[in-house]
Amino acid sequence: MNLNVVLISTYELSRQPFGLASPAAWLREAGAAVTCLDLAIERLDEAAVGAADLVAFYVPMHTATRLAASFVERVRRINPTAHLCFYGLYAPVNEEYLRGLGAETILGGEFEEGLVALAERLAAGAQRPSHCQPQPEPTIALARQRFLVPDRGQLPALQRYAHVTLPDGGSRVVGYTEASRGCKNLCRHCPIVPVYGGRFFVVQPDVVLEDIAQLVAAGAEHITFGDPDFFNGPTHAMRIVQELHRRFPDLTYDVTIKVEHLLRHRTHLPTLRDTGCLFVTSAVEAVDDRILEIFDKRHTREDFVRVVSLFRELGLNLNPTFVTFNPWISLAGYRELLSTILRLDLVGNVSPIQYAIRLLIPRGSRLLELPLVQEFVGEFDAAALAYPWTHPDPRMDRLHEEVLALVGGSQAGDEDRYALFARVWELTEAASEEAASDPFALTTTSVKSREPIPHLSEPWYC
Repeated sequence: MNLNVVLISTYELSRQPFGLASPAAWLREAGAAVTCLDLAIERLDEAAVGAADLVAFYVPMHTATRLAASFVERVRRINPTAHLCFYGLYAPVNEEYLRGLGAETILGGEFEEGLVALAERLAAGAQRPSHCQPQPEPTIALARQRFLVPDRGQLPALQRYAHVTLPDGGSRVVGYTEASRGCKNLCRHCPIVPVYGGRFFVVQPDVVLEDIAQLVAAGAEHITFGDPDFFNGPTHAMRIVQELHRRFPDLTYDVTIKVEHLLRHRTHLPTLRDTGCLFVTSAVEAVDDRILEIFDKRHTREDFVRVVSLFRELGLNLNPTFVTFNPWISLAGYRELLSTILRLDLVGNVSPIQYAIRLLIPRGSRLLELPLVQEFVGEFDAAALAYPWTHPDPRMDRLHEEVLALVGGSQAGDEDRYALFARVWELTEAASEEAASDPFALTTTSVKSREPIPHLSEPWYC
């Protein structure tokens, strides 16, 4: 295949992009010349873009899509004839907007085969698709693939990405891989659901383990599994971590698992602990059962409390995440969320950015099925890639702005989590017109004695 392909990632949580390395392997095996560019780490290679027949932007999340859109004009100026493609989770749900920017091919779901088919079509000199003749590749592909070992040869060194910060102040180099894609859960606010519709696909264990081996050879001391829910296929997951530990007994890792699955598959949790799992991220989202029901999370506040207790008993670290600001949380409810985190002794476990996460409603969200959502959302904002909303209590929108300004800075991730929590508490009391108080006066353990838990240097965002 005589074709020059440039694959571009703009943002993936400071992780070496699996979404570049995986299709690069497929395209190179098909004979294409592939250049991978991670613009979160490196500059746009204008020479490579200028020589490209195909430029494909990887858009796995909201921030990445908005950043990719900002590069389109520059890419078009450098190379006005290159075929422009967007692929990844956020491509099909934003198809109309991306085609308006000049995208000729949109690929979502299991996109590797689609990228190869597109490259082969372009190499054969096929005509460009038009409104009368749409792209032959499926916009959303949900067929099982036999994965190839990702080709990471052109990507920046792992040492340039996020690291794990350890309680003793040390750190570990992180490698990122995926053992599955999609999700069998149907949480209403989740951007995965409009694309995968409750389906998930495993990456074959031998491929995952070979990828881990090459990450270790490149310096990885810790692996982040990017699966939306590592226990979508618990047998598959446990097979991988047990073999990982057998081959690399000093390697640590982290995974993401929903509360419901942590309870249902609790018998596997000791194995996670014993095979090197440093922490488990779980999308708790809220501590108000009504909000959890709106999100269709399939767990309750009490379930979350049970998981916290279970993790303490086992000696596992929990990294809870939240959709903190949403139309249904009141000022008292926000205070209750902070109080719950305090009472459960989770201040050290929660990344400060979580106190400012605001509900994002993308196109295709299951939330739009609910009349109570239709009542307050505005018209879809294509440039923002979301339906705008305002809180019925203006104090909550002001509080969100203040909390985000506090915890959203680049330096916030390095600040003491307890100090930031106290400042968020202070902002909440001010919004409620309450007298200032010390939240830690409610606790029995000295704050200074609290040991931080291991965590990634790049806080979870979207």
